Amino acid sequence: MSHTLTIRLDRDLAAWLEEEAKRTGVSQGRIVREQLEKVKGGSPVRPFMRLAGAVRGPATLSTRKGFSRK
Repeated sequence: MSHTLTIRLDRDLAAWLEEEAKRTGVSQGRIVREQLEKVKGGSPVRPFMRLAGAVRGPATLSTRKGFSRK
C-alpha cells in the first residue's frame, strides 16, 4: 500500500534534489525513497569510508623504492 508524505525542504536541499534528478534521470520521489532506505538499513553506501584517516604511515608509502611497479 502506498503512503504519501509531504515535506518542506530548504532551498539548498531542494536545489540539490532537483539537480540530482535531472542528472540521473530518476524522479525526485525515488531519490528520496532510496535515501530513506539507506538510512533504514543502517549500512553506509561505502562502509570502508569509516576508516578514512584512521591509518597512519609515510605519505610516500606507495612510491617507496621496491614497492612501485613501473
